[in-house]
Amino acid sequence: MAFLDLRDGSGQMQLWARADEIGAEALAGLTSLDLGDFVGAWGQLARTKRGELSLMVEGWQLLAKSLRPPPDKHAGVRDPETRYRQRYLDLMADEGQRATFVSRSKAISAIRRFLEDRGFVEVETPVLQPIYGGAAARPFVTHHNAISRDLYLRIAPELYLKRCIVGGLDKVFELGRVFRNEGVSAKHNPEFTALETYEAYADYEDVMQMLEQMVAQAATAVTGATSVTRDGVEIDLSPPWRRVPLREAINEATGIDIGQARARDALAGQMQAQGYTAPEGADWAHLVDDLLSQGLEPTLVQPTFLVDYPVELSPFAKRTEADPELVERFEAYVAGMEIANAFTELNDPDDQRARMADLAAARASGDDEAQPEDEDFLIALEHGMPPTGGLGVGIDRLVMILANRPSIREVVLFPALRTS
Repeated sequence: MAFLDLRDGSGQMQLWARADEIGAEALAGLTSLDLGDFVGAWGQLARTKRGELSLMVEGWQLLAKSLRPPPDKHAGVRDPETRYRQRYLDLMADEGQRATFVSRSKAISAIRRFLEDRGFVEVETPVLQPIYGGAAARPFVTHHNAISRDLYLRIAPELYLKRCIVGGLDKVFELGRVFRNEGVSAKHNPEFTALETYEAYADYEDVMQMLEQMVAQAATAVTGATSVTRDGVEIDLSPPWRRVPLREAINEATGIDIGQARARDALAGQMQAQGYTAPEGADWAHLVDDLLSQGLEPTLVQPTFLVDYPVELSPFAKRTEADPELVERFEAYVAGMEIANAFTELNDPDDQRARMADLAAARASGDDEAQPEDEDFLIALEHGMPPTGGLGVGIDRLVMILANRPSIREVVLFPALRTS
């Protein structure tokens, strides 16, 4: 007689095989199997003397032969490069890693349900774009042989989704891959999953409330609760989240008032005096962003909305009524990293045209992350776009928080890696 453990994605079952039931030759074949072999078996359920539920084997069949051994049952796959390059070994060896990707699927499903229940329509926009836009990033370039022209992998679906709003689809979202030609880090992968939503007759206040509720619902779907623990700290994702103006938050964290230091050199000097890096070629807006990343972002552990950004940082956001130098924009931070960016969309075509001209000038001056001018998008705005609230969410970072994983590589099945 022989006992074997048979395991698949649903769990484990013990096989109980006896020579007087299946024959000596079949038993010998069964006991000569290697770890990792795929086997099908059939028979009756029974319990052993120890009470373990087992399958009394009446017959079996080899389904696939494993020519290489599986990872060690106890040690698993310890080398990080092997884990990422041969993810199937990582999944094979680590039940927790398999659970991470099940959690990812649950989170995405919960987000889709949440939006559909609110009347949003899921749409698909081009991945290959003649003009890329909607974010500050370098694109990947590809070539279309049949029409003999270069195209770009999208860095964001934003400008196409706004065209849907212009056309009368009042609530739209897209959940899919975007591509940015940048380096890799614990928070960055050149291709990542983003959610973008656009809702007519809404503003950034409405979007804040929607995001709070959506994240709480995703957390409940994944963990059964609206709180998660990360690095030993309990993070409460239930609404409402803290709201604080960007200027006030930076001043509180760094002692630097960006509203008073409106000149590039003045801000750079204050940053250097406080021990922060101020890149030589960065303009004032980029320095504000650098200061946010260096001095403020790591402190934002509990969910926080930073609101009301300088217009220089936000070329597609509507100006606030109280101060035309600020826009109705927020970024959402949890566990020391940004998970979402949103604003009341700019629907004044003249203002948008002027801001795109500024971006074109920045490109001409060497800023290769600046948005190219998109005349067709401007024409769409000139047909009229209702007041609209837009949202972008980094799904990978959200899953990092919900699954308590330290790196984006842990939640992307096949992350980008340097050549081995």
